[in-house]
Amino acid sequence: MVKKIQTAKTLLEALPYIKSYNNKTVVIKYGGSAQINPELKDRFAQDIILLYLVGIKPVIVHGGGKKINELLDKLEIESEFVDGMRVTSEQVMEVVEMVLGGNINSEITTLLNVHGARALGITGKDANFMQAKPKSDGKYGLVGEITHIDAEVINNLIKDKFIPVIAPIGSANEVGHPGFNINADLAASKIAAAIGAEKVIFMTDIVGVLDKDRKLLDTLTEAQIEELKADGTIHGGMIPKVDACLEALHGGVNKAHIIDGRVEHALLLEILTSEGIGTVIKK
Repeated sequence: MVKKIQTAKTLLEALPYIKSYNNKTVVIKYGGSAQINPELKDRFAQDIILLYLVGIKPVIVHGGGKKINELLDKLEIESEFVDGMRVTSEQVMEVVEMVLGGNINSEITTLLNVHGARALGITGKDANFMQAKPKSDGKYGLVGEITHIDAEVINNLIKDKFIPVIAPIGSANEVGHPGFNINADLAASKIAAAIGAEKVIFMTDIVGVLDKDRKLLDTLTEAQIEELKADGTIHGGMIPKVDACLEALHGGVNKAHIIDGRVEHALLLEILTSEGIGTVIKK
């Protein structure tokens, strides 16, 4: 009986959040271990279905760097990294599109549909909805910088009760062009801003933003982030994560979250509980 009462209390704790986010759109950048570990993949699908069924509108943007690396190695195609970005030749771009637009996108979409969703996989080339240009005047090859998001394409899918699953491949809006390799974090923040999402959530393999004593900072503002960057607390790979969060906030998104996707049901814990599990960045 005690266990049953505790279950009821847990459900009741979620109730105000379900009310608050009902009919609101949440963009989720899906990556890291949650995208690779079979059990975590299954939990992720369950979380998305539950959010969908209680009236929240999820939009998924995914990466896939590890699988891209594996296929490039198997095909013996060399690629280099400059400033932390993969220099993308036309040959590498073929592999990127094969992995992101084909293999991974199809896997996520199928997983959600098997669990009872109506998921639809697309890339930025579909309906030409995510247009891009070469980043830094082509310094990184076919790595792209987003120039335009056609929000109507995504909003129409949501209106038709679909869960969009988006591979971050940009359109050059040019016949015969292979397209652009887009950073998934930046794609998620741009899409969230364009469609007027309530929040954007970045699933990673870290617990969130940490202070100098390696303790989790559960809430941050832009001013605090700039201070933490200046003193070196936020450094390395965390900088592009928080920058993507800030870009979303500047675009009108209310909150951005960085959470640990290695935790089972991380999405539900972050969205539907008072404590959450990661770092939330607010305006």
